[in-house]
Amino acid sequence: MSTCVFIQIRCKPGTTYQVAEAIALREIHSELYSTSGDFDLLMKLYIPADADVGKFINDHLLDIEGIERSLTTMTFKVF
Repeated sequence: MSTCVFIQIRCKPGTTYQVAEAIALREIHSELYSTSGDFDLLMKLYIPADADVGKFINDHLLDIEGIERSLTTMTFKVF
């Protein structure tokens, strides 16, 4: 079973669309939204059960040019 996480992403000014396109091209997300507030994008991601969550995010997402900061929310039970 995979782990569902939500990742809020803050982009450097003027790079939100480029970051979103780079994420889309990697095909790692379930859903990706532009948002208002402190973060520019909200991403829903399923991480393989045998993968280290932090390393997976670091290796597959955080090397994208234009990402300034991220906030990961782990999920537990689905209701």
